[in-house]
Amino acid sequence: MDSEARIADLETRLAFQDDALQTLSDVLVEQQRTLDRLQLQLEVLARRQEEMQSRIGDEGEEPPPPHY
Repeated sequence: MDSEARIADLETRLAFQDDALQTLSDVLVEQQRTLDRLQLQLEVLARRQEEMQSRIGDEGEEPPPPHY
C-alpha cells in the first residue's frame, strides 16, 4: 500500500471516529438530562410520600371512637 492510500485510509478512519465520538457525546448529554429530570421527580415524590406518611401518622395517634 502506498503512502497516499494509507493516509487516505487513516483520514477516513479519523472521520468515522470523530463522528462516533460526537454521537456518543450527544447521547451522553441526553442521558444526563434525563437523569437530572428523573432525580428531580424522585425528590418530589419522596417529599410527597413523607408528607402523606406524616399525615397518616398524625391520624393514627387519635384514640379510637367510644364504641370500640
